[in-house]
Amino acid sequence: MNTPQLTPALLQQRPELCPDAARLLALPEKIIQFGTGVLLRGLPDYFVHKANQEGIFNGRIVVVKSTDRGGVDAFSDQENLFTHCIRGVEDGQVVEQTFINTAISRTLSARSDWAEIVQCAHNSELQIVISNTTEVGIQLVEDDLTASPPTSFPGKLTAFLYERFRAFGGSAESGMVVIPTELVVDNGPKLRDIVLEQARRHTLGDEFIQWLTNHTHFCSSLVDRIVPGLPDEDTQRTLMESLGYQDELLIMSEVYRLWAIEGGDHVKSVLSFAQADTGVVINPDINLHRELKLRLLNGSHTFSVGLFFLSGLQTVCESMETPAMEQFITDLTLNELAPAIPYEVDLDRARTFGNQVLDRFRNPYIKHQLIDITVQYTAKMRMRNIPTLRSHYEKFGTVPARMAQGFAAFVLFMKATENRDGAYFGELNGIKYPIRCDAAGYFYELWEKYPSDPATLLASLLANEELWGVNLSELPDFQDTVLANMEVIHSEMAG
Repeated sequence: MNTPQLTPALLQQRPELCPDAARLLALPEKIIQFGTGVLLRGLPDYFVHKANQEGIFNGRIVVVKSTDRGGVDAFSDQENLFTHCIRGVEDGQVVEQTFINTAISRTLSARSDWAEIVQCAHNSELQIVISNTTEVGIQLVEDDLTASPPTSFPGKLTAFLYERFRAFGGSAESGMVVIPTELVVDNGPKLRDIVLEQARRHTLGDEFIQWLTNHTHFCSSLVDRIVPGLPDEDTQRTLMESLGYQDELLIMSEVYRLWAIEGGDHVKSVLSFAQADTGVVINPDINLHRELKLRLLNGSHTFSVGLFFLSGLQTVCESMETPAMEQFITDLTLNELAPAIPYEVDLDRARTFGNQVLDRFRNPYIKHQLIDITVQYTAKMRMRNIPTLRSHYEKFGTVPARMAQGFAAFVLFMKATENRDGAYFGELNGIKYPIRCDAAGYFYELWEKYPSDPATLLASLLANEELWGVNLSELPDFQDTVLANMEVIHSEMAG
């Protein structure tokens, strides 16, 4: 007997899977979301679905596939339904929760459905924009706002907002709440400034600029939940057997969740879904939340992932079960990153948060693949860790040994041995691995230029201010310490 696929028709046949499905699937569209990734589905979309279940927000999400890579077939086949499995420990209690998320109404391709996407701007009930286009997505580029679609995410957003402005005559009520979730400091104001600049470059008019400034709220936000996505094959098989249906979009996440959003009373009123879960925090200042998460959770991930991966490990949990790796990340997080956060924060609070992070990494239910954490490795290293590295020098004047070790592993991981038409691959123990990073080409050329001279290679890399925003070779003893670690790690890989 064939196992059925998750669809609304299945929910009609098996109402126990989602008892309130008919009402939930009929709710109006209130959010447009740029991005289909597991983080968005596991956090913002989770909060929206939960609020809808409780009759609070009562709105669904139009999702825009904002890149040309991949398709939307799975979303189309399942009519945007997906299963969310939550596994972990909360307040000392084991949590195993599985439910079908009904928050997404449509998934549209920016490449082929741009006219339909723009038409969403005419919906008066649609007041919220959410995005996650990776750290490199919020950048100003030369763009054509009349294209279908514009190239960049800010270009797409500017065109969408301009259509909104024209559709409602620039009324105050038509203003939107825009919440970027990209891991960029002050992501709200940065996105706003790029949109305003695009409006000026394309002479969209002073009235539109005033509408953007006065009636559209660009809110900085940060997201914090480990959502590795589709579990491993054995776990998938077990889950599908217990569920009794196939789901190509199933995601797994930890219990912990935080979406901190910078905003006041108006933003709170529009984002009414926040009432359904304490994991949504709306405050005028979210900097403390941002710094703790950015430096301790994301930063420890980025400094550790290369070392873990090159040691032959596959997942975060597996790494935490390896004594030497657990000791590395514990020392890194509590004794180097926590004291050096470039923000005024009590050390005890930072270490408390750091210990929570380490406990989350130990979650046996979450198989977070290390190779997935290396996506946009260089941008993450610059954004998350270079400020903490510099802060450590300013506060203590010494080389942070674990940071140097983690940076050394990063350099070795980025050694591509093959270029397949712009797709770069490294090699570990005779097995190829993908290097999915915008700087992969730069590193490929660097290793090609200095294949047997790591000292010169490292000197050139550290001095690249365009890459790091600062000359890292000027940090006392950092270059020599990283080089020594590279030699040790390389010899261990060879052994």
